[in-house]
Amino acid sequence: MSEENVTPAASLGARAVGDIELPEELRADVRLLTSLLGRVLRESGSPGLYEDVEQLRQTMITAYSDETSASFEKAEEIVENFSVERADEVARAFTVYFHLVNLAEEFYRTRLLHQETGSDLTGTDTVAGAYSRLIEEIGESAARKRLSTMRFHPVFTAHPTEARRRAVSSSIRRLDDYLEERYANPSNPVYEHRMERRLLEEIDTLWRTAPVREHQPKPEDEVRSIMAVFDETLYTTVPKVYRRICDILQGDESGRTPPAIKPFLRLGTWVGGDRDGNPFVTASVTKKALAISSDHILRGLEVTADRVARTLTLSADTTPSSPELKARWHQLTTADEDGAASAITKAPDEPHKRVLMLVSRKIQATRTRNADLAYSAPEELISDLRLVQDSLARARANRQAYGDLQQLIWQVETFGFHLAELEVRQHSMVHARALAECEAGGELSTETEEVLEVFRTIAQLQGRYGVEASRRYIVSFTQSAADLENVYKLAHFAVGPGGKAPVLDVIPLFETYADLQASTAILSKIAKYPEYAERLQETDGDVEVMIGYSDSSKDVGPVAATLALYEAQANIAEWAVERGLKLTLFHGRGGSLGRGGGPTNTAILGQPPHSVGGRFKLTEQGEVIFARYGDPTIAMRHIDQVAAATLLAAAPSIEQRNLNASEQFADIARVMDRSSKERFLALVNAEGFAPWFATVTPMEEIGQLALGSRPARRGLSVKSLADLRAIPWVFSWSQARLNLAGWYGLGTALQEVNDLNVLREAYEKWPLFTTMIDNVGMSIAKADSRIAERYLQLGDRPDFTEMVLDEMALTRRWITDITDTTGNGRIIDNRPELQLAVKMRSPYVDALSLLQLRALRVLRSQEPSPNDTDSQAPGSQMPTGQPRDGSTSGAQGAPEWQHLLLLSVSGVSAGLKNTG
Repeated sequence: MSEENVTPAASLGARAVGDIELPEELRADVRLLTSLLGRVLRESGSPGLYEDVEQLRQTMITAYSDETSASFEKAEEIVENFSVERADEVARAFTVYFHLVNLAEEFYRTRLLHQETGSDLTGTDTVAGAYSRLIEEIGESAARKRLSTMRFHPVFTAHPTEARRRAVSSSIRRLDDYLEERYANPSNPVYEHRMERRLLEEIDTLWRTAPVREHQPKPEDEVRSIMAVFDETLYTTVPKVYRRICDILQGDESGRTPPAIKPFLRLGTWVGGDRDGNPFVTASVTKKALAISSDHILRGLEVTADRVARTLTLSADTTPSSPELKARWHQLTTADEDGAASAITKAPDEPHKRVLMLVSRKIQATRTRNADLAYSAPEELISDLRLVQDSLARARANRQAYGDLQQLIWQVETFGFHLAELEVRQHSMVHARALAECEAGGELSTETEEVLEVFRTIAQLQGRYGVEASRRYIVSFTQSAADLENVYKLAHFAVGPGGKAPVLDVIPLFETYADLQASTAILSKIAKYPEYAERLQETDGDVEVMIGYSDSSKDVGPVAATLALYEAQANIAEWAVERGLKLTLFHGRGGSLGRGGGPTNTAILGQPPHSVGGRFKLTEQGEVIFARYGDPTIAMRHIDQVAAATLLAAAPSIEQRNLNASEQFADIARVMDRSSKERFLALVNAEGFAPWFATVTPMEEIGQLALGSRPARRGLSVKSLADLRAIPWVFSWSQARLNLAGWYGLGTALQEVNDLNVLREAYEKWPLFTTMIDNVGMSIAKADSRIAERYLQLGDRPDFTEMVLDEMALTRRWITDITDTTGNGRIIDNRPELQLAVKMRSPYVDALSLLQLRALRVLRSQEPSPNDTDSQAPGSQMPTGQPRDGSTSGAQGAPEWQHLLLLSVSGVSAGLKNTG
């Protein structure tokens, strides 16, 4: 790919997209990376590949701006004439292009963040700025209390939408490092030539690396992928977040006085613990998952403690140790004579260094399970570190006390010995079946034995790593208090009479529309259950409730689900306030709009009064994890922004604004709820919809691909939406370029209101509505009606096709009318940076979609395409393409086309960026 003879719109070296100027630095990086990709395609691709890619690319760029069908039909013809081998190479080329453009945008963003000055970090979208705003509203004492109790709790999950291999992620990270080096050494021709050579080598490696997995990943593989984010980013980034906040709040006193904040981040993980519908997550896997996490954090703490010890070369003359530290030294030497002898040799007159050297050895002993030396809990390690810190402070070595040593303390306080709390999740029906078997007293099934073994495993993990390592147990599809009571009963069956059950915080997950409406009644009943009530007392009234975005959206549509989720949160918050409980609402959000996606900080600031209360917990899923936490600079900004919103959401002005808006626009909400729900249900409840959906999207094929360890559906077929998980429901619509799960019904709802002035006022004053409109605008902008129509043609239901395309056009028109203040008539015109990102990618995503469509048609046709006779194995004819029940798939007989399909899924995911 090159920049020669390219039209401005979305070109690789474009200065502008439409009338939106592309920043010069970003344009230069895109031009550099994609021109190097062009060289790689010439050197490493098969003969003619570069020319074929360029022809399709140029045609798609023209087609994107051409209102006639000629250019688009020409692009379809080009794709149809590719052999399967050529189509495969072209799909790989466009996928690599997306990785490079995403990298360039991320690198540009990090440079902007690096350029921020101290004054730039005091806005209300930072913790320091939000704290200042709180002081103005509620006073310094109350604001300080809220700052000290704030919690941001992201929970990492693995789902079958993460299409990118870890090898690809690693290659992209190396490219980022090379760009950073190049940026740090400008105007050096020799160095620039060397960096270009290294970039070329890495892009060639990326091109040659298989972009998709050959085999289904195991849960242990997913655990190790998450560990890469921790190792490369979070371990060092989190204390830097705390330090930066202290630098702003304390100024010159930062680093020489006790810090202004307490660690507010806590990590959670479902990877290796989420067994809802995933038979591959067993008790054994859960043990391995936490063992892997613990090994990573203990290795990190050991290395850090040793590094900090090496810097404490403070002699006893200048920095005498306190009596308490001397006493602790004698205790440590008694337990570890060899270590003490070595420490005395290396640091004969440096008491603080000696103690910290033995602390490092105790961390190592904890990792290697040396019971004689190991810490039994992270609190013991924190106690030792505090002794060193207090001793240094008493000796007036304040900068050593509150410098690197403080950052080590923050790391222990944040990550403990487990790194991320491993949460267990299981479906309520599995518990019901297991309990029935236990109470019947007969022989137990394999499923029930495994359910019981999970509770024994939690007890073992708590014994080894502490209660905080694994105490939360989430019950999917909680529909009654009995669903929560069953967990306690099963825990007692697991340990037997007289056995000690693990400490459990049983958390309901309300997912469906009906369950959200019944949530407070269920909570009121379970709060009276003895073991639940006892746990509330032990935790001083801490209560956690999870709400699911995916299934509620699949249940009644995205608009009604959004309104129901808001109402449920308001009701649950009111329920908690009335009982004096400290509520944490756990948001089961995904990356896409249909799964609650969108900017997190703006969503937090739109929540109902008392529903945040300084505590925000959410799932971070699939590709979103790497987008938000993969780069240290971006991770710092994201954590700061979300924490700021968490702190500010309870400000009186914010809560009053949200309350006033919900009351002012209550009538509009009722109209939108009713009309959108009717429109959505008319589609999904229509006879034949489920098999039609399986036909017009690549849902069936995606379910067979090696994207994640979890199966894409609960049963063997998809005869109704109840058989399908919400995640592939959303993912499949995004691949079909419709994104239907995120907007269907909204156009009808807005048309029912039919008052543009009122809707524009709501957009200005009602945060929930603003977020909904902005997110749907993004979703619609990434959709493509021409591509979508081709997918819809795969099914023989013109009535469904008409309903979908009409609703899409109606939604686009209303979103544009509400947000377009310039009169340009373009969707998301009020968000030029997003419009730019979409236009940069859309023509190339369209090209991959055409390749995916071709693969689908071949996989579902009885005869292979004429161009593929030589490439297909004998006997690989596919079943005809009528609507299917999902019980079979022809993809197994055409591995080349199945591989092309998987490549296109990976490429489209990279191009759209938020798919799962």
